[in-house]
Amino acid sequence: MQIIVHSIWWSSIALEALLLLRAVRTKLNFSYPFFYVYVSFVLGQSFLRLGVYHYRPGLYSYVYWTTEFIGVVVGCGIVYEIYQLGLVSFPGTARMARRLLTILFAMAVAKAIADASNDPRWWAEATVIDIERAIRTVQALAIAALVAVFLVYAIPFGRNLQGILLGYGMFIGVSVIWFTFLPAEGYQYQHLWSYLGPATYDFALSIWVVYLWSPQSQTALVPDMRLEEQYQRVAARTRRRLQEARGYLGKVMDP
Repeated sequence: MQIIVHSIWWSSIALEALLLLRAVRTKLNFSYPFFYVYVSFVLGQSFLRLGVYHYRPGLYSYVYWTTEFIGVVVGCGIVYEIYQLGLVSFPGTARMARRLLTILFAMAVAKAIADASNDPRWWAEATVIDIERAIRTVQALAIAALVAVFLVYAIPFGRNLQGILLGYGMFIGVSVIWFTFLPAEGYQYQHLWSYLGPATYDFALSIWVVYLWSPQSQTALVPDMRLEEQYQRVAARTRRRLQEARGYLGKVMDP
């Protein structure tokens, strides 16, 4: 099993390094900054954990769960970026989606912290797992909703963004399935995630290397504008109702 763990670990390092080097060469790191920040963080996190494990083993648990939490938060930036670039031709819809995602992520974190606040392992394993479960679920729902919008409105998205969406969506999907079956008490099967999680991430990295090998402009694609038109109609209707409500309230308050 140790051979398998080390093989997965080193293959992740190699794929991450290849992905980042290729990004610098093709300048894709400027097109997808949040995504490459996430990959860079995971790469640096691997060496940090390795160093702490060998030289300060007493701090390993704290470092592991702290970096795990930061990684989940940084991963939220990928979802924002997918929405921003996928809906680049629909600024109103993208703005509304970003606000909704912010609210959902904040609610997920607040609920997870509230649920874990009475656990004796506060801010360690229990809290991070609860937060990760909540945020991963929101991420999965957000990605599924975006895919549905892409399909319903036939919105084109480039090969690069498609690869990011496919790889990260698969990783998030497996994470949500795992957390769904993770026992509520004891987490006795948690060690299995040390194999399943990195293996799934390796597969996602392989997808990213293939799909992000060469750049493709997202803005060069011609979209169907029905989605933005529907958003503008809903927004205009909402503004009219707010104005009517303010006018009615002004009449009521006027002595």
